[in-house]
Amino acid sequence: MAGLLLVRYGELGLKSPPVRRQFERQLRRNVLDQFVAEGITGRLRSDRGHLYVEVDDPVRALRVLRRVFGVTSASVVHEVPTERIAVRDRLLELADPLLTPGISFAVRARRTGTHPFTSQELARDLGADIIDRFGDRGLKVNLDHPELELFVEVRGPRTYLYLGREAGPGGLPLGVAGHVVALVDGPRGALGAYLLMKRGCRAAIVETPSGAETVERVLRVFDPHLRVERSAADPESWEPALARLAEESNADGVVLPIDVAGYVPARERWGERVLFSPTVGLTEGEVTDRWERITALLT
Repeated sequence: MAGLLLVRYGELGLKSPPVRRQFERQLRRNVLDQFVAEGITGRLRSDRGHLYVEVDDPVRALRVLRRVFGVTSASVVHEVPTERIAVRDRLLELADPLLTPGISFAVRARRTGTHPFTSQELARDLGADIIDRFGDRGLKVNLDHPELELFVEVRGPRTYLYLGREAGPGGLPLGVAGHVVALVDGPRGALGAYLLMKRGCRAAIVETPSGAETVERVLRVFDPHLRVERSAADPESWEPALARLAEESNADGVVLPIDVAGYVPARERWGERVLFSPTVGLTEGEVTDRWERITALLT
């Protein structure tokens, strides 16, 4: 069934207007790219720091957005005119099947633009409407720890109602910050590549046999066009493979799963490229913990 998604992004909104427009265009391309890879049909529009995505399968599209860098969260939303009765009636319709007897709830309202009401007044009035309509169910208002939250977001002449948010990976849109090559020999190497991708870098991967699963199961999901070169298990072959791929892809940097200092004597291989070792300060336990949180986005 067709539906509408509200997609939020964080860091992009802090950029200067020209940079923000550039990043937003890249984010839209990346969203559509992921949809195409999953066979989802979608149409995007932008407004005041948000993306609105009309899709043929909103539930599946919501899962896909969890792996688009730059997306902080997304919600399946219901759009109505910013008119008191229209907002009330649609909220009551959405809440009805969820308001089981004795449940506690809260209405969370926010607004942008000029309106004759505050966010707090809107939330209070809509909460009162719910109590009035379903008073025989023994409902309780609990603003601190409710069992059910109902969200109302007023954006100019349109209002969006939703029941929750799916977190995205955040960061910057893939493709706004140059190119790197990365050695992936397991979770530590994969995490290093992921962290640079999250900062907007396109990555090309040198994959060892021990790193193959993490590349195919995780990294390629975040970038369907990920370039991967397979290397032998022999560590002596890894560095030449990285250097060759860096030259072929005109990479700006090299991502290593170990201490950069160990590669300094071979500096002639890298030229002016920046060497990154983003996981050098992490213990194996910390690497595992972060990697598990990343893979949880894919479930």
